[in-house]
Amino acid sequence: MKKIILSLLLLLSIAPLKTMAQKNIVDEVIWVIGDESILKSEVEEQRLRAQYDNTPIQGDPYCVIPEQMAIQKLFLHQATLDSIVVSESSVMNQVEKQLNYYVSQIGSKEKVEEYFRKNTTEIREELREMVRNQQIIQQMQQKLVEKVSSTPADVRRFMKDLPADSIPTIPAEVELQIISYQPPVPIEETNRVKERLRDFTERINSGTSDFAVLARLYSEDTESAKRGGELGFMGRGQLVPEFSSVAFNLLDTKKVSRIVQTEFGYHIIQLIEKRGDRINCRHILLKPRVSLVEKEKAIHNMDSVANLIRTNKQTFEQSVLAYSMDKNTAMNAGLMLNDKTGTSKFEYQDLPPEVAKAAYGMNIGEISKPFAMIDKATNKDVVAVVKLKSKIDVHKANLTDDYQMLKNFYEGKKKQELLNAWIIKKQKETYISIDPAWQNCTFQYPGWIKK
Repeated sequence: MKKIILSLLLLLSIAPLKTMAQKNIVDEVIWVIGDESILKSEVEEQRLRAQYDNTPIQGDPYCVIPEQMAIQKLFLHQATLDSIVVSESSVMNQVEKQLNYYVSQIGSKEKVEEYFRKNTTEIREELREMVRNQQIIQQMQQKLVEKVSSTPADVRRFMKDLPADSIPTIPAEVELQIISYQPPVPIEETNRVKERLRDFTERINSGTSDFAVLARLYSEDTESAKRGGELGFMGRGQLVPEFSSVAFNLLDTKKVSRIVQTEFGYHIIQLIEKRGDRINCRHILLKPRVSLVEKEKAIHNMDSVANLIRTNKQTFEQSVLAYSMDKNTAMNAGLMLNDKTGTSKFEYQDLPPEVAKAAYGMNIGEISKPFAMIDKATNKDVVAVVKLKSKIDVHKANLTDDYQMLKNFYEGKKKQELLNAWIIKKQKETYISIDPAWQNCTFQYPGWIKK
C-alpha cells in the first residue's frame, strides 16, 4: 500500500502547472481509461515538473507517469461510484501550504506567478483540483483496506515463514526522561525587544519603512522572513491563540498591530487579506535572549538537582514535578514522546542532537550532565538533564521486542497485496486503449495491454 500511495503522491505533487513552452506541444491522446483520456502534454508537463523539483522517477518517465495517471483514474472513478467526498476546508488548507512552499522556494508570490506564467488565482485552482484528487484517492484506498487486521497468531506465522535474510534489522532504540528548565530572561532584555518593535511600528506607520523589508532584515521567524514576513492563508486554529485573536481583529492593511507576546517571542502583525474564515498576514518576530550569566546559573542548579537524584535524596519523577518547564513531558514523569512514531522509543537520529549526544553511551538508570539546547517546540533556550529509562541495542526483529513493528509490517504487506489485486481486477473490467507508440514499456501492472 505504501508503495502505491507514495507513487500517487509523487504524481500528484508534480501538478499540471503549465509553462509557455509546454503549451506549444502538439497534443494527442495516448491512453484511454474508460471514459477518461491521458494526453501527451499532460505527461510532458509532469515530467518537466519532476525535473524542476529534482524528484527522481524510477524508470522511463514516459512509461511510469502515464501508468500512475491511469491508476489514479481507476481510484477516482471508484471513489465517484462510492460517493467519497473530502472536506473543502482541508483541501484549501493544503493548497495554501503548497502555495507557501512555492513562495519559500522561488522567492516571492510575484516570482511564482512569473515562473508558472499564471496569476495566483489560476495556480490556486489547479492546486485545488490536485489536492482534492490526492485526498479522495487516499480515502478510497483506506476504504478498500479498512478490514485488513491481524491477530498475534497471524504475526507469529508471518515471522516464522519470513526468510532469515528478510528479517529487518532494528536500530538501537532508547527511552528517555527529561527535566527541562528555562532560564529567566532579564526584564532589560524584554524591554529592549519591545522598544525595537515599537521603532519598527513607527517607521512602518509613518511610511518611512516597508513592513516586508524590515521582516526580511530582522524577523527571527526565518522561514516567513524570506517572504517578507508573510504567513499565507491560515485559519484561527492554525495560529497560537494570542496571535490569532489580534490578527483576526485587524481591519486596516496599512496599519500595524500592537505588540503581541506568544510562547515564541514578541510579534507585530500586518493584515494582507481576509478570505472567509481564513487570513493572510505578515509578521516580525523578535525573541528576548537569555544572558550567559543566567544560562551558567541554570546549568549549576541543574547539576545540583542531578546530584540529588544520583544520591537518592530525590527521585527523578519528583524533580520533574519540581523543576521541569517542558509542558509536553512534565505531567508524564518527564518521559519523552516520539512525534514520528507516537511511542516513547527513539532512534538516536530522531532525538534532538544535544539530547542524543548526552544519552549516547549511558547505562540504564544513569543521569546525564546538564546541557544547554534550543527547545524545538518553542525555539527558546533551555538547560536539561536526561535519564536513560530503557535501551534496546541493534538487533534482528523479534516478537518480544518488536511485535508492534512486525504487526504493522505484516498488515502493510496484506494491504499492498489487496490493492494490487484490486488494480488487476479493475484493469480487466475497464476499457483501456494505449497508442502503439506508448506500449513499449515494462509496466508495474502488465494488464494495461489487452491481448
